[in-house]
Amino acid sequence: MKSPSEAAAIPLASSLPADTFCPQSRRRFVLIAAILASSLGFIDGSVLAIATPAIRVDLGASLAEAQWISNAYALTLSALILAGGAAGDRFGLRRAFVAGIVLFIAASLACAVAPNPGVLIAFRALQGIGAAIMVPGSLAIIAKAYPKKERGRAIGIWAAASALTTALGPVLGGLVLSAFGDGIWRAIFAINLPLGLVSIYLLLAKVPADAPTEKRSLDLGGAGLATLAFGALAYGLTSMSDKGEGLMPGPSIAAGGVLLVAFIVFERRQREPMIDLSLFRIGAFAGANVATFFLYFALSANLFYLPMLLIAGWGLSAAEVGFIFLPLSALIALLSGPVGQWSDRIGPRFPIASGSLVVAAAFAGLALLAYAGIHNFWMGVFPMMALMGLGMALVVSPLSTAIMTAVEDRDTGAASGINNAVSRIGGLIAVAAMGSLAAGVYAGVLNGGAGIPGFGEPAPAGLAPDLDAARLAASDAAFAAVALVTALLCLLSAIVAWTTVSGERLPWSRGSENPQS
Repeated sequence: MKSPSEAAAIPLASSLPADTFCPQSRRRFVLIAAILASSLGFIDGSVLAIATPAIRVDLGASLAEAQWISNAYALTLSALILAGGAAGDRFGLRRAFVAGIVLFIAASLACAVAPNPGVLIAFRALQGIGAAIMVPGSLAIIAKAYPKKERGRAIGIWAAASALTTALGPVLGGLVLSAFGDGIWRAIFAINLPLGLVSIYLLLAKVPADAPTEKRSLDLGGAGLATLAFGALAYGLTSMSDKGEGLMPGPSIAAGGVLLVAFIVFERRQREPMIDLSLFRIGAFAGANVATFFLYFALSANLFYLPMLLIAGWGLSAAEVGFIFLPLSALIALLSGPVGQWSDRIGPRFPIASGSLVVAAAFAGLALLAYAGIHNFWMGVFPMMALMGLGMALVVSPLSTAIMTAVEDRDTGAASGINNAVSRIGGLIAVAAMGSLAAGVYAGVLNGGAGIPGFGEPAPAGLAPDLDAARLAASDAAFAAVALVTALLCLLSAIVAWTTVSGERLPWSRGSENPQS
């Protein structure tokens, strides 16, 4: 039994180009659905950082629980995203994409009504599983629906719309949180329902089904080992920031290391592994991924803990803090195209290394502002975030180029998937490890001061001025430590990129050069 949309597409099948499954009149629905579905993940991720202080107040979450509200999602997404991409090839992109959206919005609704941190963490993990299927599906279905000659423009529209939602999501979310109070954080998850339902309707009613391309193995064993390995590592690192009894950070980290070795051995023996480890024998590929890990570790740590400092520490409104994501998204959207062309002409090494240095300077500037106790958002923090956005704009496109050109054409899809997973694993480990660093520095500065809330917790009403001053100084010192460590990691990213990534211009750029320019 065929759906009306599938039946209507049958007479057109013989006239379709060989590299697409979708008639021209239906392709715009694919693009709209992919943009809306991508917006679910982008809005959810960026706005959550702004909403974390409100969630902690409303649910009484500790710092470790706040870390896991972020990391439960990041863990399942990063560990399963490669298997999620393979699901689209095995079962058909439309079917897998819809399944991912359904799971994501169902988990989102459960998050919206979570009564306590533990339940929220559990459903965030489920949300990450949905995202692991949905995220790779959004771009893949565009690539499969549009013929090659139209694909670049469609992906460009998708990327621009994604940048816009990423930029505006925190701003609008901050305004809503400021206007309606802490309890409104639940609406951040509830808004996924209408966006998701529109996407599902367009995909099922307006887009024909695509045929599975190959019977790829999903490598669920590898995905399970990766989840356990990174989960144990993250648990151990997060436990170091928690004051609860019975937590064993050392054994958890050791177990994570053992499971990671087991994952590598398992993958090497698989006929169709989730990760082709042989690609890491290529120096340029390995170097670009190491640079990616350091850079996205640093980016994720600052984007998670800076809003916590500004809202809970400095007492700024969520509406004001929501603007910190704006320069990052705007500059990447505006500059990625020109920077990509520049990278083609001179090779990706210099843009990646110089961009990493610019990001390092921005994070060092944030560390200096916090250490000096300069609490000026618009004249201090915001310019540093703009500088960071400039640096990331210099890095993003050349880094993708470096990954793609380091491997053979047949391996570009696998290489891109691995690099995506590496960036997300960097964020997962960053939130876990840097929380422990911040909590340790915070406690050390306070030196056992009683009656003072923990790092990232808003000051209670009526807190004595001397205690509030001590809390603020400790918060600044804690974030300064995080920002300084991440600045050093960005410096390492620049060094790794300079010593491993190709500095030669790309072959396709030579024929298009204008000798008079």
